[in-house]
Amino acid sequence: MRLIKNLLALIVLAIGALWSLQGIGVIAGSFMTGQSQWLYIGLAVMLVGLAGLVWANRPRG
Repeated sequence: MRLIKNLLALIVLAIGALWSLQGIGVIAGSFMTGQSQWLYIGLAVMLVGLAGLVWANRPRG
């Protein structure tokens, strides 16, 4: 179960990074390219992914 939680959190983190990079224009080929709002959306999604990683790896007890 911990592995699944980690994988989901990493996928969310990667999607957030992709959206952020598209938002600043590093990755082209999408309607998101060069749109600064996607930078902020991507950063927020990345924070959710990081929170998911912390939650998935918290000590039990």
